Amino acid sequence: MGQSLSMETRIADRFKSFVAVQDMENVLRSCVHCGFCLATCPTYQILGDERDSPRGRIYLIKALIEGKSDGEETRFHLDRCLTCRSCETTCPSGVQYGRLLGEARQLLEDQVPRPWFQRLVRFGLKQGLSYPARFSLMMTLAQWIRPLLPKNLQQRVPQRTKKSISIAQHSRRVMFLAGCVQPALRPGIQEAAMRLLDGLGISGMVSRQAGCCGALNHHLGDEAAALVQIRANIDAWWPAIEAGTIEAVITTASACGVEVRDYGHVLRRDQHYAEKARRVSALVSDIGEFLARELGQNEDEQRLALHSLGMDLSASRGKVAFQIPCTMQHGLRSQDTVQGILRASGAELSFVDEAHLCCGSAGTYSILQPTLSNALRTRKLMHLQAGEPSVILSANLGCQMHLEQEAEVPVVHWVEWLDQQIMLDRQQQAIRA
Repeated sequence: MGQSLSMETRIADRFKSFVAVQDMENVLRSCVHCGFCLATCPTYQILGDERDSPRGRIYLIKALIEGKSDGEETRFHLDRCLTCRSCETTCPSGVQYGRLLGEARQLLEDQVPRPWFQRLVRFGLKQGLSYPARFSLMMTLAQWIRPLLPKNLQQRVPQRTKKSISIAQHSRRVMFLAGCVQPALRPGIQEAAMRLLDGLGISGMVSRQAGCCGALNHHLGDEAAALVQIRANIDAWWPAIEAGTIEAVITTASACGVEVRDYGHVLRRDQHYAEKARRVSALVSDIGEFLARELGQNEDEQRLALHSLGMDLSASRGKVAFQIPCTMQHGLRSQDTVQGILRASGAELSFVDEAHLCCGSAGTYSILQPTLSNALRTRKLMHLQAGEPSVILSANLGCQMHLEQEAEVPVVHWVEWLDQQIMLDRQQQAIRA
């Protein structure tokens, strides 16, 4: 029965030699057009247009590779997709929609040139955001002139901070992916993660040769640029991996974690990098996943481990709302690990309705699709703030910065919040002593 319901495609002659199109056809055939995805798709919930749902976009992609579409309508609706992958969590047939979308976007970029203004904007985003050194320089300049900027821009430019982290050398080591924008925008996130691991006897390292994970270029349909960044990261980490001196590659942004975990698939046909990429994908771990394993099997064990780091188990943490990024929920599928750690710390987690829906950040989506992005943010904040939390916690920088622009309470990365709670408890214990 499932076979009879599968989507049949007839690839146009001009696309038959494309390996990517053959992969796309395999994904298309797995869709039985049941429509379950419509209920969890953020853009369909807002727009009510089937073409802005996963099922509708799948039909548009099918028409594209069958030569029945000029590509313009298809691209318009694919551009509106957040790549949140909520549909994948819902789909009973296991359709790999995210990979299908990525392949289709790349095909469109290659075969259907965009208007010059769109190309210019996307070129600026890729050149400005996905290269750490360039972005850091731009952010430094923005920080110098911050008082002169309009208030809405001042909110996006953080105050200059001095690094004040001192980490001991331990026999256990992990490699951190610093990323492209996080070191300049929120350096405290990685510092907090390193302090937490230091307390567990683990040293965190960063390779200067590694940079952007490749997600930004990948989602903008520039596979060639993404592959350059992916291979550069693998080259930067490989000596330590090959020597066995690190036990994990750690990401503190869930979006980067999803991308790096997919390296093995992206480079599966590259004879020089396929095995290396597979090893990297096997080693990558979101900081929440890694900490959950290190702190203990259950929340009781985690509470004792946090106590050994200096956390006062009798202290009240107040009510917090945890915003589960789509990349953590539908990509890594590890949201429960972070919430368990937060409960072990003594935090009271408030109920968040529609937790599965995207906040509207989605990388560059908030810049390229501001109307839809802002509507989703308003909807998400309504639910996050309904329980009157004292703080909103997230696991992804993009979500954090997007939400804090309109939030009525502070929005903080959960690792940074946990580190702050431990440091405050230590200070209180020192005063009492």
